[in-house]
Amino acid sequence: MRKLIRSLYVFFLEGIKMCRSFILLRFSVPKVKNSLDTIDYILQNKCSVSRFGDGEFLIMQGWHIGFQKEDIALSLRLKEIIRSEFPGHIVCLPNVFNSLNIYTDKARIFWKRHLLHNYVIWHKYINTRKLYYDTQISRFYIDRKDKTQSYLIIDKLKQIWNFRDVILVEGEKSRMGYGNDLFSNVSSLKRILCPSENAFSAYSQILEEVSKVDKSRLILIALGPTATVLAYDLSKQGYQAIDIGHLDVEYEWFLQSASDKCIIKNKYVNEVDNREISDLSDPEYQDQVISVIK
Repeated sequence: MRKLIRSLYVFFLEGIKMCRSFILLRFSVPKVKNSLDTIDYILQNKCSVSRFGDGEFLIMQGWHIGFQKEDIALSLRLKEIIRSEFPGHIVCLPNVFNSLNIYTDKARIFWKRHLLHNYVIWHKYINTRKLYYDTQISRFYIDRKDKTQSYLIIDKLKQIWNFRDVILVEGEKSRMGYGNDLFSNVSSLKRILCPSENAFSAYSQILEEVSKVDKSRLILIALGPTATVLAYDLSKQGYQAIDIGHLDVEYEWFLQSASDKCIIKNKYVNEVDNREISDLSDPEYQDQVISVIK
């Protein structure tokens, strides 16, 4: 029975592989720089960053995701940004189109199935003549097969905010950097807290509030698809704004040497079942909060 199950599993994977290969041969694929090259480019050019993952593509298709309802205006903005060529701003896609060898078995299966079902639709949104960068800079640990690369990526990422005055724009329960040393090398750190779910409903308020900040500040954003749009709009105003997504969550898993996604104390993680997070009364954290948008 075990041999039969294993044979069926192998047959299933080979079937997905063949279908994926056919689709990627039939439709041209985008050029995507790897994570280290992407971070080097950000360091050299001090550019802003908008990231697209599977969630952003679902929103563009008119669907909802776990923490963001479907929204036509958001969908249209994402379709605009994914093909944009604004100077000082880069667009990132998952580095999954040419090879999946850097990922764990679980991640490879996810991306093979995802591309099989969705790439024909994705293709109409992507400009395959444009050079893209790697969305997975924020997913530097849990899905990576070679964990030694994780050390290199996070060390380089930390250089982006080294001795910078940083504004974190995040969900109210995300608490990026709280309880770890992710931002221990910044000159200063302040927070603008936003809704943890359906943040785009408050987008004009969020943009207005962040636009009050001095343009010398580095803006780091973790707000799902809303961050993708916000980084682009702030870039056009003259800020360096980077959508860093799940970076803090990945860093926590990295520090724990976790083998799978797990709950993180005091932090909202949409990918695991811990959405009921208690309030945080830490005076140092509270002092960092300069605005709360409901």
